[in-house]
Amino acid sequence: MPAAAVAETHISVLFFVGDRVFKLRKPVRFGFLDFTEPTARKLDCERELALNRRLAPDVYLGVADVLFEGEPVDHMVVMRRLPEDRRLATLARRGGDISDHLRQVAHALVTFHAGALRSAEISSSASAAALGGAWESNFAQTDSFVGSELDERAEERLRGLAGRYLEGRGPLFASRISSGRVCDGHGDLQAEDIFCLDDGPRILDCIEFDDTLRYGDVISDVSFLATDLERLGRFDAADQLLRDYQELAGDRFPESLVHHHSALHAYVRAKVGCLRHAQGERRASREARRLQGLALEHLELGRVRLVLVGGLPGTGKSTVAAALGAARGWVVLRSDEVRKELAGVAPTSRAPTSSTSGEPAAPAYRGGIYGAEQTAATYRLVLDRAREALGLGESVVLDASWSESRWRRTAADIAARSSSDLVELCCTLDPHEASRRLVSRDKHGADVSDATPEIAALMAREFAVWPSAVIVDTSVSPDAVVARALEIVDDRR
Repeated sequence: MPAAAVAETHISVLFFVGDRVFKLRKPVRFGFLDFTEPTARKLDCERELALNRRLAPDVYLGVADVLFEGEPVDHMVVMRRLPEDRRLATLARRGGDISDHLRQVAHALVTFHAGALRSAEISSSASAAALGGAWESNFAQTDSFVGSELDERAEERLRGLAGRYLEGRGPLFASRISSGRVCDGHGDLQAEDIFCLDDGPRILDCIEFDDTLRYGDVISDVSFLATDLERLGRFDAADQLLRDYQELAGDRFPESLVHHHSALHAYVRAKVGCLRHAQGERRASREARRLQGLALEHLELGRVRLVLVGGLPGTGKSTVAAALGAARGWVVLRSDEVRKELAGVAPTSRAPTSSTSGEPAAPAYRGGIYGAEQTAATYRLVLDRAREALGLGESVVLDASWSESRWRRTAADIAARSSSDLVELCCTLDPHEASRRLVSRDKHGADVSDATPEIAALMAREFAVWPSAVIVDTSVSPDAVVARALEIVDDRR
């Protein structure tokens, strides 16, 4: 028989006796709940029982009265006691392989979410306005802790990034809602409350005191648990959980939205740490600040960027753009490919031209599909696709010469309207080396670009000054070039 024990949260006290757990609410009032009256505590017990039986029906046994001189004075949830060594948090802290357990948890969550309640009211909880309201509510509850438990400068940056992300993602939230990804979920998935038993996981302790805190995109639930695994130092487990869920659900999570939800959940836990500190738990202050830092880190990682990679032919801009996209998993749009798509030309085929001898020749400068009208159509389509991707939370790398300032201004306007960070990179290289690269590339005949050394020289005469771009010298090793480009892109200004 396991030993008796007592555990405490900011709103409850749990008594572990024999094979049972008795959960008693504290008579507390916070901005998000009011348990000061016994009637409210009883109703909350009943609500906890009903909701948690969705995921663990054999664990939540009933509601018991607390008697004083034969009369009920309070109420407790009665639960089956589960083995401590089977908590997911315990298994995670041991540092061993928990991949099978994570797979089972992911499967249980996919099944739960598939059958969870959906409605117009629930769907509205996943809008930008609703998420903004959630942030503001938490900020209101942490205001008094900023400068003491919470770092003031980090808080200012965090609040700015949270609002900025939401401003430009209307299409993303609309897409997630219309695809049925929003439901009445769990709302508080923590590794401490998941037990990995031989016959499958038991997932406990969903939010019951406020229905709206359970409502949300399925990403919210999954990222909550992923964030908690990160808190335990198991970043590998967090990544696997996210991968397993997406695979089993046939869903694709926009990475920036995962980071945003992860940040919100880490911040909620930071708020709880502040509240626990106010209740006398001194160590909670350090944990609150650590979780505030984790929230900020996720918001930094979730920044949506529009990266313009330009320069003259042969300077390596396409190599840099492709490397950035591969390193960060971002969308890469190449103007040369879009131009040929519009013209109905295969990507690696020469643009249709003719020479005086009747044999195929290099395209004339600003002629054929490289004429002004075709160039304008190319930039418009590239930028339209970028606008759409940014609205869906995808960072985008645009590979083009960007020799005309009007298209750079249009790109900057798109970044501003979608609340995305604009990064401008101009690749430079000695003209002789650039020509050598173009000749070598032409011999292999496998690149989408039709540029020749002659065309590059003509373009150089007309290339408009690009004062807002950061110069990237591509004469050094490819690894060094990519490292420099990533450094610029990741700059947290």
